[in-house]
Amino acid sequence: MMGSLIVALLLISATPAYVQDQQPNVAELKADAQKVVSMIQGDKSKTRVYCQINALDEQISEADRKSDEKKAEALSKRLTELEKKLGPEYFALELDLNHVNPNSPVGREIDSMLASLDDSCVK
Repeated sequence: MMGSLIVALLLISATPAYVQDQQPNVAELKADAQKVVSMIQGDKSKTRVYCQINALDEQISEADRKSDEKKAEALSKRLTELEKKLGPEYFALELDLNHVNPNSPVGREIDSMLASLDDSCVK
């Protein structure tokens, strides 16, 4: 009985650390987002790649709506290759943003930072 209690207490005490590791630091996330935006805006070739990623993202969404899995998969592979061209900072930011509610104040703030990149894409 005492062993079970000790295990339970260890699990409970470890949970906050695990959850904390899953949530990106807000200040760091904002700084990373600004760094990525500046990096892309300062390099015309990276800006073009970013715009290509946006266009592919829209095409993937369209393929998903049409249930065209082959097309969506092929486009996703192309998107992944383009993301590599933007560098590890961009990829890390994308991973961190998966842990942020886009409707939260932080999510909306970062979205507005990225929107400045979207504005540089010719439609």
